Amino acid sequence: MSNQINTVCVFASSSKKIDKIYYNDAYNLGVQLAKNSYNVVYGGSNLGLMGEVTQAAKAHGSDIIGVMPEKLYNFGIHPGDCTKFILTKGMRERKAKMDELSQALIAISGGFGTLEELSEMLVQKQLGYNNKPIVILNTNGFYDNLIKFFDDIIQKNFAPKETYNLYYIANTPFEAVEYIKNYNFKEIDYLNKKIMLK
Repeated sequence: MSNQINTVCVFASSSKKIDKIYYNDAYNLGVQLAKNSYNVVYGGSNLGLMGEVTQAAKAHGSDIIGVMPEKLYNFGIHPGDCTKFILTKGMRERKAKMDELSQALIAISGGFGTLEELSEMLVQKQLGYNNKPIVILNTNGFYDNLIKFFDDIIQKNFAPKETYNLYYIANTPFEAVEYIKNYNFKEIDYLNKKIMLK
């Protein structure tokens, strides 16, 4: 597992009907990623927050890698303005490719797809398959209930207390990127091993 972060995976909504405040944070996250010389890999669509974060990142200098399943592409969902665009057979291959191409990830506001992607990466990290920084950007308190659910899982001993160290809650795009910049791979790898031994 690499300790060098070049590309950040962003999980995000493709909805076009959400409040402007979520678009603002998506845009600002794209700017912050580019300013810190991170490239971006994402789900490939030009819709919703997916399009907003990547358009901002590319406009400020990032390379953008879009990864989309053939089925969505054939439905007529247009790819964003990608430096590189990859088609996969299905959703599982899509997630695997995004994982392969990135060394960190940020989940911004999204629906069931974003939740599934985030959950899988948390389990991967819990079991030691990766030691990437995982950031949840909690725009406008969007993830408050999910964070409370995570608290319940841990407090009721369905997961060890070290699980808190698997993810980081950021309230602003700047905070999210700063966490990635200052991430300590060695410390987290040690914690992963403690969690696995519980």
